Amino acid sequence: MFDSLAHDGVKRPGTREMTVMLAALMALNSFAIDAMIPALPDIGHSLGVPHENDRQLVVIAYFIGFASTQLLWGPLADRFGRKPIMAAGVGLYGLFALMCALAPSFPVLIAGRVLMGASAAASRVLVIAMVRDLFEAEAMARVMSLVFMTFMLMPVLAPNVGQLILLFAPWRAIFAVLVIYAAAMVVWPSIRLPETLHPEFRRPLSWRPIGEAILESIRDSKSRGYTLAVTVSFSGLVAYISSIQQIVFESFHAPGLIGLVFACVAAPMALASYLNSRVVGRFGLRRVGHSASLAMVVVTAAHAALALAGFETLPLFVVMQGLTMASFAFTSSNLGTLAMENMAPIAGTASSVQGMAGTIGAAAIGYWIGQRFDGTPLPFIIGTAACAAGGFLLIVLTEPKQLFARIGGNRADVIPPVPEEVV
Repeated sequence: MFDSLAHDGVKRPGTREMTVMLAALMALNSFAIDAMIPALPDIGHSLGVPHENDRQLVVIAYFIGFASTQLLWGPLADRFGRKPIMAAGVGLYGLFALMCALAPSFPVLIAGRVLMGASAAASRVLVIAMVRDLFEAEAMARVMSLVFMTFMLMPVLAPNVGQLILLFAPWRAIFAVLVIYAAAMVVWPSIRLPETLHPEFRRPLSWRPIGEAILESIRDSKSRGYTLAVTVSFSGLVAYISSIQQIVFESFHAPGLIGLVFACVAAPMALASYLNSRVVGRFGLRRVGHSASLAMVVVTAAHAALALAGFETLPLFVVMQGLTMASFAFTSSNLGTLAMENMAPIAGTASSVQGMAGTIGAAAIGYWIGQRFDGTPLPFIIGTAACAAGGFLLIVLTEPKQLFARIGGNRADVIPPVPEEVV
């Protein structure tokens, strides 16, 4: 798929090793969030958090940090190369994970989580950049799909890993494992991954064109509209991640099943991501993305109706939430690509702007929904339904004449989308 020799003459690893390596780099974020979920009660008790809902800040703080630096890592990597900037980001991630492991108070822990997310944002930006450096067209989409599929195993495994660690050690040991993980992801790429940025493509740091690109990303109606649609839809996922521990522990009184619940909900999302790469080429981004968004509205509305009628049980919650996450996987991947339709000349900056705005917005809305937790899953279920409806409404407002459009002359309708990273 790509030349065996790098620009410096060093032999590159094979496609399989490259895919696993890039997926492991992206999974730093997922593991840092999902492995914490079983530990939230222990963290709250150990650090004297007075309000149970405040424990959600352990999750939300990471999202805030993750959003805050996405505009920084891309230009730095374009100037200094992918490899040193990736090593710096992952190294800082490990350092701040150690800070969290040793945190004497909850505010210090939250500060460490923000800094962890800010550092790990390098992986989100640079993994996509490295795939683009190495592959083209269909090969790029295929490798990104493989990276994304490998990455999606983490939400299935991480809560169970966290729960396993808690059987033998305190919650601080989870952060110690993250330190070891980060160290491994500094050493492995430093040995096996050559620099992927061609020397002639290095660009000087110039803030004026970056600022102009940022403004263009905001002014473009499709970029703005679809970014807002993904943001509102993504808010339901953030609310789920921040609330699921309390829902399983307190609403359904099944703390021992947290890992299984998380895996059962994440598995349909991974399957949907795989299926999307198969069907989007046939039906087009708009038809698949818009239909998935409408399906998400129907599923979440039905779930809310059943919950309000008093039929909510843990098995029903898992089934309906799994369907919601599957719909979201189809929605986010395709709408994210549509948001980039007019952004080809400024793709790197536009992707960073959209990622930053989407993550901050989703973190704020998801946190607000999570804070409504009252001992029942109802606030979360109703909040998710509202997010799904809001996301679909934004699609209608963005392209009312192209709703459910078939494959047409639009280039974005005939190129497979690059899947987005999910926590």
